[in-house]
Amino acid sequence: MTENDATAAFFAARDQLLDLAGDPARARAEFRWPDFGPSFNWAHDVFDRIAEGNETTALRIAEEDGTEQALSFAELRRRSDQVANWLLRIGARPGDVAMLMLGNRVELWELMLAAMKVGVVILPTSVVLSAHELADRVERGRVRFVFAGPEDAVKFAGVPGDYRGVGVGLDAGSQDQRAALYDWLRFEESRAGSDAPVAKTTASDDPALLYFTSGTTSLPKIVVHTHTSYPLGHLTTMSWIGVRPGDVHLVISAPGWAKHAWSSFFGPWHVGATIFVANYARFEPVRLVAELDRAGVTSFCAPPTVWRMLIQQKLERKPRALRELVSAGEPLNPEVIARIREWWGLEIRDGYGQTETTALIGTMPGEAVVPGAMGRPLPGVDVVLVNPATGERGDEGEICLPMEPRPTNLMPGYFGNDGATAKATSGGLFHTGDVAQRDADGMLTFVGRTDDIFKSSDFKVSPFEVESALLEHAAVAEAAVVGAPDDTRLNVTKAYVALAAGWDENADTAREILAHARVALPPYMRVRRVEFFELPKTTSGKIRRVELRQREEAAHAAGERPAGEWREGDFSDLKG
Repeated sequence: MTENDATAAFFAARDQLLDLAGDPARARAEFRWPDFGPSFNWAHDVFDRIAEGNETTALRIAEEDGTEQALSFAELRRRSDQVANWLLRIGARPGDVAMLMLGNRVELWELMLAAMKVGVVILPTSVVLSAHELADRVERGRVRFVFAGPEDAVKFAGVPGDYRGVGVGLDAGSQDQRAALYDWLRFEESRAGSDAPVAKTTASDDPALLYFTSGTTSLPKIVVHTHTSYPLGHLTTMSWIGVRPGDVHLVISAPGWAKHAWSSFFGPWHVGATIFVANYARFEPVRLVAELDRAGVTSFCAPPTVWRMLIQQKLERKPRALRELVSAGEPLNPEVIARIREWWGLEIRDGYGQTETTALIGTMPGEAVVPGAMGRPLPGVDVVLVNPATGERGDEGEICLPMEPRPTNLMPGYFGNDGATAKATSGGLFHTGDVAQRDADGMLTFVGRTDDIFKSSDFKVSPFEVESALLEHAAVAEAAVVGAPDDTRLNVTKAYVALAAGWDENADTAREILAHARVALPPYMRVRRVEFFELPKTTSGKIRRVELRQREEAAHAAGERPAGEWREGDFSDLKG
């Protein structure tokens, strides 16, 4: 297959999905992944084709002080070629790993495009990581280049490794920062280089991106994605979001996490849409909604935490241009969907995928939303539910992907960890570790992580179902449910609760929440213990229920009752 054939195959597949956007059932039935050939490179073969002579805004970044930057597709094509030539000049070679520890600034997108063009493997990294976490990433990721702004670059002073530091905007740093980084290269030097196109040297199955997983239950693993699995695989993400040519898309997601590539890179740029970013030092729901309106954002993606904050602020006025709303990261609770539907007249469509994949399951534009459900497998995705204990396939079980044929949008494996790769792909399936139920219409509903689901008196309890019920109470801003060891019932349901503004951490509030759970949930599932607590989270914002389980197990082993815990038995009217 020639370069032109590979490019044509991509655009034919993309256009098929766009043409079938109003008919999700046909899209699922008819879409097939095409053969993209041995040397596909998205930055060369797709982005540059879209960008050729295209003065449409590709990237628009708004700051809190009112300033903005905007670059067209054509400008980003030229700048990425300029940066690509400079990368080669400073010694970067195909296969080298470059850590990009950058916030939402133009240089991040320039570097991602340029690195893909020359075959440098991109390791996006969150700016909130500590020096200890960075040392682990540098070592296990075999990092050769680090790109960072002055405030983050200084964190590498004590980070060992055979890597070259490149400062982005160092001149804007303090005198102390500039002095500490005297031996770092300056990214700004790239602006004086040639913008001639660089040669394409990558193979379709060469590594393109590395992502550390969120580590909700164990040490983060390193996911490898190729020039096929993520760039092309995100055709599923494009379909789920519902982004169209000419759209303006905004996602609440920090660089360093896979969702940023989903919705702030591949998904929108597949169709030549504008990526809009509203930067902030501290998240303010009121400003966000104002920016959605001002920028004419047409499609918007945010995690459940953000949707709940919008509701708490009672932001009832719909931004003028919004057409598509989606949520991902964790399951979306039904009451959030209902409130936004009431206020904005739009449905929030849930979606599901992992760092190891692109979007796998979702409710597509035009489909009826089933509150609490994730949706159906997206076009090109085959999902089976497998009983973790017996291996039998049915309508409830672990979400798995058959490996024959190998899914296009699945990672080739975990970097430097063949054991973890073999475990994840055992039995001819890719195992997600998530459990779901399927109804008669094929709709999938998230039940929980295999590690999070627990038994109480021989009944299976889904933390997500309990948390959804708790969130219906005005006092509950966030909740994390775990099984607390119990000598009689094996486990009892305990809720760790972060309270909404205006509620006090006292017996009255605890009684209200326990009483609400008593009515909202069946007896085997109802919350019998509650504690007001700052929920432990990963740097990507996911709740680490494993820490809460360990806390409960330690207290039970010591025969102690955690301080601050309220139980049903503490209230005479809730006993029994």
